[in-house]
Order: sequence, then C-alpha cells, then structure tokens
Amino acid sequence: MKKYVPVLKRAQLFAGVGDDEITSMLSCLDARLHTYKKGEYVLRQGEHLNDIIILVSGNLHIRNDDYWGNRSILGHIDVGEMFGEAYVAPESGALLNDVVAIEDSAVIFFNVKRIITTCSSACRFHAMVVQNMFFAISEKNKKLVQKLVHMSKRSTREKLISYLSEEAKRHNSPNFTIPFNRQQLADFLSVDRSAMSNELCKMRDEGLIEFEKNQFKLL
Repeated sequence: MKKYVPVLKRAQLFAGVGDDEITSMLSCLDARLHTYKKGEYVLRQGEHLNDIIILVSGNLHIRNDDYWGNRSILGHIDVGEMFGEAYVAPESGALLNDVVAIEDSAVIFFNVKRIITTCSSACRFHAMVVQNMFFAISEKNKKLVQKLVHMSKRSTREKLISYLSEEAKRHNSPNFTIPFNRQQLADFLSVDRSAMSNELCKMRDEGLIEFEKNQFKLL
C-alpha cells in the first residue's frame, strides 16, 4: 500500500500532509487496499457503506441501470478522487448507484469513523484531513451542480455545448480529452447515441469543433 502514498499525497483528502505522516496514518484510518479487474463492480446498488474510498489507480464510472437495462453514467472518478462520502451518514441508507471499474483499478477504503474521530498520535495532521474532507465534499457538490446544468439543457446540441464548454474551462484549453467513449458520453448526457453522433458531425461541419475519438478541440 505504501507505493500509493504519492498518489494519496496528491489527493484532496490529504492535501498538506507529508509522505511520512500519510504512511503513519494508514493504520490509524484503517486503510484497506482492494483491486478490481476491468468490468468488476467496486460498489453495487443496495449495499451499505461505512467507508470513504479513494481511487489510486485505474478508471471508475458511477452508473445506474433501470429495471429495463437503460444505463445512465452519473459521473467519472479520477485517480486521487474520493467517493462514497454521500452514504456514510447513519441514516443515508443503501447505495442508489453502482461504481464499476472501466479498466483494472485499485482503491483504498478508509473507515469514516476513524477519520472523523481525531486521534492523539497524529493530531495535527488528522485534523487537517478532517478539514480536507469537508472541502472535498464541497467540490463534489459543485460537480453535481454542473452535471445538473448539462442535464437541464433541452436539446442534444445544448447538452453537448454545455459539457464541452465546461471541459474546456476545466482544462484551461480549447484542446482536451474527455473520459468517455461515444456510448459513455451519450449515457452521461442521457441522450441517444446516434442522435448525439449526428449532432457532433453537424457541429464539426459548421466549424464549431474538431474531434478524434475522445479528443476535442473547440474552434
């Protein structure tokens, strides 16, 4: 697990905490490493969660499949990102969505009670982690609001423009790579894949964008 300490150091949850301090806190926070093959479920709908989780390698999607098999991708989890925090409160209930490995991945589970209960052995750094957790949850809420902005658009083109514009801002560049293939992007925006692909081609022909697979350039 120690080989992932540099990744944890870059994670928002451990911002400002040094390598040695993170290493000493792994036992304190009841850290457990789990690995998953591509296509395996990290979390399933209906499970109950007592941990906050950080992705330390790989690629994860938050998904929801309805009774008839219609799929929605609710989010993408980047390396170093925390997830699961929405379900750790005592009255949160069972998970409403699945978390699936899109490629071979590794995650570290942290006992949330160990996080919010400050220990005596690393008090200063532990308090910093609690503060960082609050900021990380705030950032996750911001992402959720932005997803709602995309979804509130009426047409497929408006949803694409909203999403691609936000990605350009996030990368601070008109050139960027998105974490979705075509089907995954359609599932994320809740649009028909064929209609979306057709709209992308129209936008390219009109000189609004250029793209190659999941690489985009806004013109």
